Amino acid sequence: MTPRALWFAAGSAAGAYATVKARRAAYRLSVPGLVDQAAALGLGWRAFSSEVRDGMQARERDLLGDLYRRAAPPGETAPPALTQLDDDDDKDRT
Repeated sequence: MTPRALWFAAGSAAGAYATVKARRAAYRLSVPGLVDQAAALGLGWRAFSSEVRDGMQARERDLLGDLYRRAAPPGETAPPALTQLDDDDDKDRT
């Protein structure tokens, strides 16, 4: 391959790459692009909040269960608060 053909191919590839990058940057800075980014941010925030809420409920249920097991006499069933937490989690998942 001649050096001119090699430089032509390299320049064409660099130009195509720069064109794609410039179009993406222009879209991100346009009104529809900013709207899409804001929507994605809101969706991510809702998903993160949901995961944190679920984790807090699971941890609270674990802590209440541990406290009850340590304080309850042997053979006693779970208190209503723990049963209610389990029922609430089942309703949320369906």
